[in-house]
Amino acid sequence: MDEFRGCNLDYFPENILIDVLSYLNVREVVRAGRVCKRWKRLVKDQRLWRNVDLTSWKGVTSRILWVLLRQYLGCGLRCLRLRGLLLSARGGTFLSESWLKALSTKCPRLSKLYLLHADLRSLSSCQILPPSLQVLELRGCELPRGFFNQTLPTSSASPQERAEPTSSVGAQLKRRNQKGKGAGSPSGIGIERLVLNNVPSFTDQHLQGLTSWERLCRLELRDTFRVTANGLRSCAAKDGVCGVEGLSRLKFLEIGITGRQGYQLHMASLGLGAGWLGLEELSLGGKEVGPGLLCASRLRDLKRLRLWDCTLSELQIARSCRMLRGLRQLEFVDVRFQPRQNPPAEEGEGGEEEEQDREEAAGADGSSDENKTADMNDPIPGLRRTLAVLLPSCTLVFTNCSVQNNED
Repeated sequence: MDEFRGCNLDYFPENILIDVLSYLNVREVVRAGRVCKRWKRLVKDQRLWRNVDLTSWKGVTSRILWVLLRQYLGCGLRCLRLRGLLLSARGGTFLSESWLKALSTKCPRLSKLYLLHADLRSLSSCQILPPSLQVLELRGCELPRGFFNQTLPTSSASPQERAEPTSSVGAQLKRRNQKGKGAGSPSGIGIERLVLNNVPSFTDQHLQGLTSWERLCRLELRDTFRVTANGLRSCAAKDGVCGVEGLSRLKFLEIGITGRQGYQLHMASLGLGAGWLGLEELSLGGKEVGPGLLCASRLRDLKRLRLWDCTLSELQIARSCRMLRGLRQLEFVDVRFQPRQNPPAEEGEGGEEEEQDREEAAGADGSSDENKTADMNDPIPGLRRTLAVLLPSCTLVFTNCSVQNNED
């Protein structure tokens, strides 16, 4: 017992000490390095600096960023999360071009960058960001004009290369190889996933600049109020003169408006009616669900559809999903379902299409009257049966969904 009482942290091996230090935040790890020379050496181990989150450290300045980069950050860094000074009374430049260039040199494996409330108007282009980035997430940031435009370096061609015919197959393959090398070069943008959450300065001009990104396959637009339906149509992947134009590599697109009350008529998702060749996954949220469902039937390659944070009726879902025969997964997240209503039959204009929708929504699989009466209080079982008929090869997922109570 006396031996155990005299033990301290110095008796533990370094691997265990590093595991203990991994539970501390960045500020506490830096302070732990002041204990002794051994701990000063341990806190510089790159296993502690693989995922760095500085959003909870409110006193971070550009000087602290330089200290962290010079003394701690290195080749082990994979994910970096920063909070800017956009909402701070101090203001000032937070991210500088020199710091970003030094970050690219010292952290060549950085793949994900998350910026919160950062003012990026002092940066000329996103090409200053580390070329190793694969995921870029911006939340509550300010962007300059032309921030997402990509300018590839102009290669000096010899007179013999200029004299080669452009219509030959060899010349076309050569241009493709040069184009692929340009995307992987330091001047190219290798970001595959871009997340824009509550970025008011993001406009159609920024969206048009993304068409030059050759590796972008996932685009998430949340509360981007200045994106219009015309902007989405102009960037849609469609057949052009020189092949597929627009965001041709995009496989996943998310559009959602949930933040503010003054944008009830915002319908940017109407731009999905352009077709969007190659788009396989679509996520709609908030006020964009209704307009987006009207145009989702024109997406020929759509395989997965996700609806979140909205209010839907079973009849509305049946009308929209009737044309989505190619769906493989339909997901509802935080969706409030309206209870099923059986309005009295009106004389005159009944409408064959509305009557057909009611029959499908009421249970086209031949369910009994007892089941129909039970589904009046809970439409989700009835919705499952309806979608099982309309989309037999589709998987349904319900997450945190509820049913509205009709007081009438």
